[in-house]
Amino acid sequence: MDLNALMKQAQKMQKDMAKQENELKEKQYVSSVGGGVVEITMNGAFEVVSVFIKDEVLDQDNQGMIEELVQMAMNDVLKQATEEKEAAMASLTGGMKIPGM
Repeated sequence: MDLNALMKQAQKMQKDMAKQENELKEKQYVSSVGGGVVEITMNGAFEVVSVFIKDEVLDQDNQGMIEELVQMAMNDVLKQATEEKEAAMASLTGGMKIPGM
């Protein structure tokens, strides 16, 4: 393979990865725990978009339980977004680990 073709292939991969990353940033991931008591929505840029806690839980003296449910939902939604980003990047790189990606 000549160097010119290799450079073009690398540029295409870089462009495809940037496009994929932009598409992932627009996606939203939702985690609902405790039977829908706590729901967290995060975007693909790993920013929390919304946190929902049912009113009836807030009326009770359940601060410890609420904190635990929020933690569980945050960890779950972060895992969803991370796994999808890693899978998308792996599909573009053929599974190669590229530093910084």
